[in-house]
Amino acid sequence: MSSKILVILLTLSLGCGIVLAQSTSPAPKPANAAPASTGTPDLPSGGNFRTRTDEVNVIFTVTDKHGKFVKDLKQNEFKILDNNLPPKEIKSFEASTNLPLRVGLLIDASNSIRDRFLFEQQAAIEFLHQTIHPQTDKAFVLAFDEVWDVEQDFTNDLDKLSRGVKAIRPGGGTAMWDAVYYACRDKLMRERSTGIVRLAIVLVSDGDDNQSRVLRQEAIEMAQHAGVIVYAISTNLSNILDTGDHNLKMLAEATGGRAFFPFKLQNLAEDFHEVQEELRSQYSVNYKPAQFSLNGMYRPIVITTENKKLKVRAKKGYYVPKE
Repeated sequence: MSSKILVILLTLSLGCGIVLAQSTSPAPKPANAAPASTGTPDLPSGGNFRTRTDEVNVIFTVTDKHGKFVKDLKQNEFKILDNNLPPKEIKSFEASTNLPLRVGLLIDASNSIRDRFLFEQQAAIEFLHQTIHPQTDKAFVLAFDEVWDVEQDFTNDLDKLSRGVKAIRPGGGTAMWDAVYYACRDKLMRERSTGIVRLAIVLVSDGDDNQSRVLRQEAIEMAQHAGVIVYAISTNLSNILDTGDHNLKMLAEATGGRAFFPFKLQNLAEDFHEVQEELRSQYSVNYKPAQFSLNGMYRPIVITTENKKLKVRAKKGYYVPKE
C-alpha cells in the first residue's frame, strides 16, 4: 500500500489528556470496505504524522512499594526530564482524579477466546458501570476479529454500552493492531470536548495477531501520537507468558498504561477494577520543554519522585514533527 500522510493539528498530549481543537484528515477506506462502523483501517506502512506544539501534557500514576496509589504529592516532590533536560516552564500541575474520561473498550472476538467469552462480557459490563460517570464521561465498544466493528459508538448511556458488549459474537481470526490503530486515529483523536479529557483504551485480548495490515510499531506510535493510555487485560490463562502477552505488555508500557495477566478467569473482574481505580488516581502536568525544535526526533520522558520508594508510571516519550 502506498504511503499516505496524515496531518494532525492538535495540542500534543502525552498521557490520556488532549486539548480542545483537533483536526484530522480522514483516510479513504478500501473499495471493498464495510460500512463506517466496521472494517480495517486503510493505513500506510511508515505513515507520517505532524503535530505543531511546544507544550506537553503528561498523565501519570504514582504507587508505593505495595502497589497502592499515592494521590497527595505536590509538584515540588517530582523531578521531570524531557530529553534529559528539565522543562523550560511548568504551566500546570494537578491531581487529575476527576478529569472526564473518554474510554475505548476493545474486546477480542476471535475464535481463540471463544471458551471464556461470556465471562469476559460480564466483567466488561461491570467495568463500564463502575467507571463511566454519565455526567462527564463517554465510552465506546469495539469488537475485533479479522476486522473491527463498533458495536456502540461514543455515549454516556450505560444501557447502550452494555447492549453493545452483549451484541459481540466470537469468531474468525485476529487483527488486534488494526483495531488499536483505528480506535486511536478515528475515534479517540476525533472525539471533541469542551475541555481537557483523559483518553484511554481498555484492551481485552490474548494479544495474538494473525490478520492485521498494521504493524505492531505503527499501532504503538499511533497510540502515542493520540495521547492514549492503553490498559491491556490478557485472556491467556495458561499461566505461561507467551508472544501475545509480550505484545500486550509492550503496548501498555509504551503508552504509560499497564498489562494484567490473570491466573484464572475470575481474576478478570479484579483486573478491571484495578484499571478503574487507576483512572481515578492520576496526576497531570503541563510544561514547555527546553531546547524544543521540530526535528522529527523522539524525546524520552522520565518522571521521578524525591521518595525513591515510590514508583512513577508514565508514557516513555513522544515524537516531535520534522519541519
